[in-house]
Amino acid sequence: MARGRRAPAQPAPPLAIGIDVGGSGIKAAVVDVARGELVSERVRVRTPRPATPQRVIEAMHGLVVKLAKAVQLDPTTAVGVGIPGVTIDGIVHTAANIDGAWVGFDAAAAIAAALERRTAVVNDADAAGVAEMRFGAGRGHAGTVLIATLGTGIGTALFRNGLLVPNTEFGHLEVRGKDAEQRASAAVRTRRGLSWEKWAVELDEFLHRMDALVWPDLIILGGGVSKDGERFIPRLTVRPPVVAARLRNEAGIVGAAMIAAAMAPTAAG
Repeated sequence: MARGRRAPAQPAPPLAIGIDVGGSGIKAAVVDVARGELVSERVRVRTPRPATPQRVIEAMHGLVVKLAKAVQLDPTTAVGVGIPGVTIDGIVHTAANIDGAWVGFDAAAAIAAALERRTAVVNDADAAGVAEMRFGAGRGHAGTVLIATLGTGIGTALFRNGLLVPNTEFGHLEVRGKDAEQRASAAVRTRRGLSWEKWAVELDEFLHRMDALVWPDLIILGGGVSKDGERFIPRLTVRPPVVAARLRNEAGIVGAAMIAAAMAPTAAG
């Protein structure tokens, strides 16, 4: 390079804010969506009780303000939000682990207005699945891939040749008279004080039911419990290969941000 000539400026990374609303906590971070990496600290608050839209959105607002100050975000930076429920065109249709007031609520419009940013709202497990398929354990896998996020409940995302089948709620599949998530979620293991071995039996039963229904070529288990995958995955007997998610508890944040950056269908109001 000739003396005195400046190096060309590097383009800024494509950024979006990802928010993952869970039954026990709300997590958020700024994400480089091209790399699938957090570029801020991950901030978290407890999910309000009751988890009504107004109270949850207030919590989101506080997290976004904190992130925007820390990273000095452009006001056009979009926000993606993963909600634990069926979400179609930004409207929430079910609410298993949040308040029932979310049912029928236009979450995308309300959150966009509160945050004054372009907003996309999706099912939380779908968001995690999108990230895991792009940057994690599902990368490069064709065929049928089932992703199950194990937390307060059980979220599922189903992919066929890399394409998402949205809003699969297989965690509510009945297993011996109860929703599967009431038997095999990570929260159930903690609440019942189950050993990894005993919990693996409950989880295995759910996965066998899923195998009989959709015959996946690969099962990916996510959520915070995925960091302990070696303690229970080897005990599973289900037919297809089962692996731990690579993005672990950050998948929902990363995926929501990716979807927001790509879609962001609702303008701030």
